[in-house]
Amino acid sequence: MRGPQVLFTVFLPFALGHYLSSMLRTVNAVLAPSLVAAFGLSPGQLGVLTSAFFFAFALVQLPVGMALDRYGPRRVQLVLLMVAAGGALLFAHGATFAELVVARAIIGLGLGGCFMSAVKAISASIAPAKLPSVQGYMIAVGGLGAASATLPVRLALDFTDWRGLFTVLAALSAGCALLIWLAAPRGAPPPGTRAPTMQSVLAVYRDPAFRRTAQLMLIPHAVFFGVQGLWIGRWLSDVSHYSDAAVAWLLYLSMAAVIFGSIAVGMLTEWAARHGIGPLDVAAIGIGLFLLVQLGVVLNFLPSLALLSVLFSLVGTITGLEYAIVAQSMPPTLTGRAATCLNLLIFVGAFVVQAGFGQLLGLWQPDAAGRYPAAAYRIVFALMVLIQLPGLASFVRGRWRMPGHWFSHAKNSST
Repeated sequence: MRGPQVLFTVFLPFALGHYLSSMLRTVNAVLAPSLVAAFGLSPGQLGVLTSAFFFAFALVQLPVGMALDRYGPRRVQLVLLMVAAGGALLFAHGATFAELVVARAIIGLGLGGCFMSAVKAISASIAPAKLPSVQGYMIAVGGLGAASATLPVRLALDFTDWRGLFTVLAALSAGCALLIWLAAPRGAPPPGTRAPTMQSVLAVYRDPAFRRTAQLMLIPHAVFFGVQGLWIGRWLSDVSHYSDAAVAWLLYLSMAAVIFGSIAVGMLTEWAARHGIGPLDVAAIGIGLFLLVQLGVVLNFLPSLALLSVLFSLVGTITGLEYAIVAQSMPPTLTGRAATCLNLLIFVGAFVVQAGFGQLLGLWQPDAAGRYPAAAYRIVFALMVLIQLPGLASFVRGRWRMPGHWFSHAKNSST
């Protein structure tokens, strides 16, 4: 297909699905005060409620990956986005904590194929060398969705409540399903294609390139998703005593940073490849910077906590590079399964991070205003840093033993 055809029939329809997925994934960061007030939620309950999305998202990954390779993204997304629409509608009418958790999980199930469907559709439509930049644009669209879940949602709450908001999101999810069904190419599996088996899924996990990428990037990606989607906003509120409006504004800036960072990562990776620097080398340097930002939180860098919140999102976008690395290293017939195998690990990790963060924070007593102490956040963030260090250290140690160290063997670090 030509460029305009790819843009209007592949990129934009699937990008809208990814936009809605990112928006629904992060919207609780702004809605948290309303949900806490309405249901009297503890930090642990808030973490479980929000992370139910990640848990359900992870559960559906392997079936979605197999379905994408068998039936194609057009048919898969029609079904899944309608499920997400139903979940959003249930959330809008939830009357108890348990009902909200179930509805949030259904939303996660329905949105479990958005990014992977986009990866599958794009991988079949463009040259592999362009994948980092085009997927960077797709991740940037996700950043736009996450940005829409911050200040715009805060402003929308002046005209409706969180229940009305989820009703609108349900309608948008159903509309996106219809758009993909009508616009996306009606491709069929190649002749002789067999239904994917669990053995083929396990082959993805055994692949050396997949394991090398996951060892370096999996835990930082899980921390990025888990913290960004909820706790970075609570940290700003509790430690810096920002108002809800100020937190929404800073989260909006953070999501704008995701858009910029995603595009920049794709362009930087392609530039580095032309100079003999592999994408895993680029990722390792970025993850090192990501850990430095988190150390700023641990050290309670008071002069610029607001800046740290934006840098967390900006630098954290480097973790999205692993999708392109895995897609480049796998045969086209495995791209759907490879991407969803990766997603399974990422979102299980994000569930553990987001729920665990709340459980650990709940070990401290809040003050009269319901704010948790800065020391609690510093300790939890320190634990986040500690679980990310081994992967980076192992990669650096292995890379140092290779001839030329960092600035050669670009092909070896991406295949």
